[in-house]
Amino acid sequence: MNQFPLIGLGLATTNSAGKTLDAYFPKIVFKDMQRNGKDLFSIWNNLLDSDVCEITDLSLLNLSEDELPSSLGENIKMVLCRITQDQKINNVEEAYLKLHLLSYKFFQPNTLNLDNLFNILPNVAWTNKGPIDLSEIEQKILESKSQNISIEIKSIDKFPRLVDYIVPAGVRIADTSRVRLGAYLSEGTTIMHEGFVNFNAGTLGAAMIEGRISAGVVIGENSDLGGGASTMGTLSGGNEIKISVGENCLMGANSGLGIPLGNNCIIEAGLYITGGSKVEVFDEDMQSQGTIKAEELSNKNNILFIRNSLSGAIEARVNAKSIELNDSLHLNQ
Repeated sequence: MNQFPLIGLGLATTNSAGKTLDAYFPKIVFKDMQRNGKDLFSIWNNLLDSDVCEITDLSLLNLSEDELPSSLGENIKMVLCRITQDQKINNVEEAYLKLHLLSYKFFQPNTLNLDNLFNILPNVAWTNKGPIDLSEIEQKILESKSQNISIEIKSIDKFPRLVDYIVPAGVRIADTSRVRLGAYLSEGTTIMHEGFVNFNAGTLGAAMIEGRISAGVVIGENSDLGGGASTMGTLSGGNEIKISVGENCLMGANSGLGIPLGNNCIIEAGLYITGGSKVEVFDEDMQSQGTIKAEELSNKNNILFIRNSLSGAIEARVNAKSIELNDSLHLNQ
């Protein structure tokens, strides 16, 4: 099991004043982990006089030439970042290292302390020339226009695209701009054009994603989020309940979820279930068992959530159907 302390070796981009804009960590080592017979954690730990340190002599890292860049570009520095305990985030390098830990799948969503993340991450312009400080972007545009060199601003945000840092194995992503660094994507996951995966969120097994996975939300194996389906996050709006979708579930097109969903459940298309939704519960013989709040059905298995087309009431029925993904769509070799 992965645990702290750990050290990441990264390439950090800085602005003209030396402030870190982002960091890419291709190598992460844990304490007591041997790599090619070397205790890299101890070697790197001895190089650190603080939790973040620039390394100018790359030979000190005890890596082979093919594991290191041949040269560093303008405003790029090699850094070591150490995390001794899982506490709130204190610097940009640590923020990016924790996002890498999620996307490398060393840690599952909701298992890392991400407090202070938004305060630490800088808002930058993400371009085809790399991240650029917003205070410097106008000058960069002027320079590009004067030299007839194209500069494309892909987004202005605190979070970059996942695939600019990590390309997860066995995954399909139709529109890479819709998956942030910090997403946790298991092998066999397919994310179609309208799918979206935030940081600290993702899939715990093969899944079809055509809807939105908000921050903090996890989707169980063999589950399907239909087109436009939405899961309620916890970043704003006062919701403190961690939403999840169990295994073998189907969220119909344009449906929504505001409770933790159990295994083998279905939410019909267009139906949004929140914790306060009034739901009439039926048994296997379709006999009413009364009306309760949907939150009382959190993590319950084998439920079909459906809206009665005559009365408009939300009903919870016993789900006898089995959800199966199309295997050919998830063999993402």
